[in-house]
Amino acid sequence: MSGSGFSVYVGNAPYQTTEQEMGDFFATAGEVTNVRIVLDRETGRPRGFAFVEFAEEAGANRAVEQFNGTDFNGRSLRVNLATR
Repeated sequence: MSGSGFSVYVGNAPYQTTEQEMGDFFATAGEVTNVRIVLDRETGRPRGFAFVEFAEEAGANRAVEQFNGTDFNGRSLRVNLATR
């Protein structure tokens, strides 16, 4: 990760969601520069959470305000500012 962006933690993400779908969904809050769905090391399957990085801090803040508790593909997302 570049470290120049502003990230949000996305919990309770649907397992079948792609990074592209998640990026498109969060793009309404601001310019998305990176999406990383965390995979299990042993199985290679998604672990149900991801990090979405925005070009600007305002986008990350809007994402938390707009999407925390929002339904996404049948799951209620938990969205918080990511801590480093």
